[in-house]
Amino acid sequence: MKIKVICVGKTGKSFLLEGEQEYLNRLKHYIPIERIEIPDLKNVKKLTIEQIKKQEGDLILSKINSGEQVYLLDEHGKTFTSEKFADFLQQRFNQGGHALTLVIGGPYGFSDEVYAAANGKISMSELTFSHQMIRMILFEQVYRGMTILKGEPYHHP
Repeated sequence: MKIKVICVGKTGKSFLLEGEQEYLNRLKHYIPIERIEIPDLKNVKKLTIEQIKKQEGDLILSKINSGEQVYLLDEHGKTFTSEKFADFLQQRFNQGGHALTLVIGGPYGFSDEVYAAANGKISMSELTFSHQMIRMILFEQVYRGMTILKGEPYHHP
């Protein structure tokens, strides 16, 4: 199994890109991981929020294959401690499938079609983060989870 992270929009800050790359490089030692970036939509000022979510949703769904376990990063999702998130990862790995797919949407969230395709929702915090910043946080937490599962000293409870 691999982990696939689908992200809507670009990360414009170099320090966030460097952080993402740091954790992606670390994760390669544990599990295959793929980061898919969906480009920002053009001419969004002419679109309603629902139209934006629909177009982004269609692009997200085009990147999801059958047999993937899909979890959306959503403010109304389930929250975890780092240890419980590691358990969540292990449970998904045990269930099998082609990939554990984690989806970070744009600033308006997800379309109804994306919600319908998902197996569940995860919240990284009760705080609100930009969708660019949450990427680095997600990659760090996946890395932390892998080190917890391997019994390595990165995480200090």
